[in-house]
Amino acid sequence: MSETPRFDPAALTGAANDNLSVRRVFGEAYERDGVLVIPVARVAGATGLGSGGGESDLPSAPSLRRRAPGDAEPHTGHGLGHGGGGGYAAHVKAVGVFVVDGSGVQWRPTLDLNRVILGGQVVLASALTAWAFAWAVRGRR
Repeated sequence: MSETPRFDPAALTGAANDNLSVRRVFGEAYERDGVLVIPVARVAGATGLGSGGGESDLPSAPSLRRRAPGDAEPHTGHGLGHGGGGGYAAHVKAVGVFVVDGSGVQWRPTLDLNRVILGGQVVLASALTAWAFAWAVRGRR
């Protein structure tokens, strides 16, 4: 019988570790013309693993389901089983860079355009709600 490949949790956690890194967003720090640029990112992640096995010399329990004439006999052989799986999730977000030059260290944050647009939508929705409320109250007078 050929050897069945088995789940290797170390390979999964190694892959997750490689992906949960600032390098996924920016890359390594670099220096150009005497200026050092150090990327900064917010990194969050989670992994989940599971494995199973089973070797038994006992036959499987017979099926309790009624069989129709002509149905095959239920399997009552010996079982060998192994299994496993897992996954990971990563959320890596660029935050900004530190710039180190002759004048010192400066922080340069990234511009999150999605957050700017969402903030504008919230302000607009609040203003429209206040205007509609004021218009409704004025109309009752």
